[in-house]
Amino acid sequence: MATAISLNQQALEQLDLKPAQAVMNSLIADPNGEPSLKFEIDYPREETDPRELSEIAEVRLWFVRLDAAYPWLPLYLDWQGGELARYVAMLIPHQFHPTEGIQYNPESLEIWVMAKVFILYAWLEQHGMSGNARLKAMTQVLGYELDDAFFAML
Repeated sequence: MATAISLNQQALEQLDLKPAQAVMNSLIADPNGEPSLKFEIDYPREETDPRELSEIAEVRLWFVRLDAAYPWLPLYLDWQGGELARYVAMLIPHQFHPTEGIQYNPESLEIWVMAKVFILYAWLEQHGMSGNARLKAMTQVLGYELDDAFFAML
């Protein structure tokens, strides 16, 4: 069962990470947990506003701050529930197509994925955890295949 982090307009607009901090602290205390986080975002919009949440500057900026504070967070998102894709959409330029879903800017996504792999590989090692399979699975969700030889270089 996924753990939800509830965000409201005030927290988002004030860049307040408190709604996420208790969950993040529990993950820091036990980094061996399984991916199960999701975000419940309550950000009011006009009925005629066609934007997705990831297209709203205030929402995106909150996620940029969250990612800077907790760069290891993608490891704990509910990937199967679509949270990784949604999280990445908060950080990477993209377009949303009603039939095809999120279409990321390919170069931006590639840079983000590789940066995260380097960050997460080091973080997992620092915490004494094996992470090659986990990192490979995470990148596969985003359409990338990492070869074992790549990890041998690290």
